[in-house]
Amino acid sequence: MGRDIQASIMEVKDQQNEVLSMLDTAKTQLYHLKAVVISGMGFFTDSYDLFCISLVTKLLGRIYYHVPGSSKPGSLPPSVACAVNGVALCGTLAGQLFFGWLGDKLGRKRVYGLTLILMVGCSICSGLSFSNSPTTVMATLCFFRFWLGFGIGGDYPLSATIMAEYSNKKNRGAFIASVFAMQGFGILAGGLVTLVISSIFRVLYHAEPYSVDPLGSTVPQADYVWRIILMFGAVPAALTFYSRMKMPETPRYTALVAKDQSKACQDMAKVLNLEIKEQSQDNKSSSFGLFSKEFLRRHGKHLLGTAMCWLLLDIAYYSQNLFQKDIFSAVGWLPSASSMSALDELFRIARAQTLIALCGTIPGYWVTVVLIDRIGRLAVQLIGFFFMTVFMLALAAPYHHWIRPENNIGFIVMYALTFFFANFGPNATTFVVPVEIFPARFRSTCHGISAAAGKLGAIIGAFGFLYAAQNQDPAKADPGYPAGIGMQNALYVLAAINVIGFFFTFLVPESKGKSLEEMSRENEVEVEEQSSMV
Repeated sequence: MGRDIQASIMEVKDQQNEVLSMLDTAKTQLYHLKAVVISGMGFFTDSYDLFCISLVTKLLGRIYYHVPGSSKPGSLPPSVACAVNGVALCGTLAGQLFFGWLGDKLGRKRVYGLTLILMVGCSICSGLSFSNSPTTVMATLCFFRFWLGFGIGGDYPLSATIMAEYSNKKNRGAFIASVFAMQGFGILAGGLVTLVISSIFRVLYHAEPYSVDPLGSTVPQADYVWRIILMFGAVPAALTFYSRMKMPETPRYTALVAKDQSKACQDMAKVLNLEIKEQSQDNKSSSFGLFSKEFLRRHGKHLLGTAMCWLLLDIAYYSQNLFQKDIFSAVGWLPSASSMSALDELFRIARAQTLIALCGTIPGYWVTVVLIDRIGRLAVQLIGFFFMTVFMLALAAPYHHWIRPENNIGFIVMYALTFFFANFGPNATTFVVPVEIFPARFRSTCHGISAAAGKLGAIIGAFGFLYAAQNQDPAKADPGYPAGIGMQNALYVLAAINVIGFFFTFLVPESKGKSLEEMSRENEVEVEEQSSMV
């Protein structure tokens, strides 16, 4: 009797595997490209919203924190700057955990629309921050940017999971990496939108530099500029809402988690334009849960590997922004603040950011897309961590050499190469791998946990190192900041962090050319459980 039950179950599993293998072996077709665009536009919006705030913080300081009689333009106090820049990262961390879990409980599609509604609404509200008093404006801005980040956080596990579960195994890495690569275009768009808007307002409302007219250098209309830039983030998100709502639930979720084989076959038939025979129903559910002994035995070290690699990568990646000001000032892209008006400064910051995105950020993403299914995820990640270490050490050892005016070009090249190998490396692979190696019922949750670890690293990198990298001489530290370990020592620490990330990579299995079920050992779990029942 027991053997008959087991044979029946195995027959159903074989039928299920046959259906899912059709996804793995399907040729690349229009639907795959459509899914890349729909999911990718979410990431385009995410990166625009997260990174555009760094473009307007100096403008916010000039508008709301002007000190009459000061020789320098107003700037955000350190605590306010940290809050404005960091609150969205905190929201993103929370959203990654919550929506990652919810995506496994309710389904990818049902939750996908909620994240987009949050992103659209909070982008608009960020630009409608109430009152003219600095405290109220910053408080409302931080409130809405937290919830904006919360929605963005949900986009990480859901976009990655949806793309992975629809992809064939031959090109799955490239498809998922393409979704993430849209982040580069979002950063570029933030720079371009800021360039256009600041240029228009510079022409319409001319202002003298701060050194000539301290009060008049910031025209009243500048208060509209930062609001328009932040609110523009709602546009690409709103444009993809209808398409997201029309996407069917992923067949893998329907078959493996919801246990609705009939619906899975129907959805696959629509997506692949094939006639698929409906299969026998399998309503058996695996017994082991997230963080159970069985989960930790099978996937514990994998989750530790994906979370730690993302944490360490983001500490290094986000801290690279610390020496942007040295580069921009050294090459003349960003003259002293007092020699510019508020809108001139905004224009120059956006121009510099746009050039960095074009030269260092975007190329790395797309080299990953081309090579990830050829040389494998681990090779890309190890190459990235290795060369990030090399170039950070090359910047750190002769740091005072690089910041001399005659060595400006070398400084820029070294800086661009660290960004290139972050993006052709762990910045892309840490997004791809977590969605490929865990069972379907935990896939979104585990990606969310890994991504949240990354955002914790981003917070450490962006703000912990902002304090740590201050000059060791208190008199030379930025206003409002205590003395730190200095930029050179900070670079040594970051190089060490990359080395640790290199070795944590070996906890993660290679998923190139393998099905999601093979990597997650989903069917193996089922077979073992049923065998133990006989």
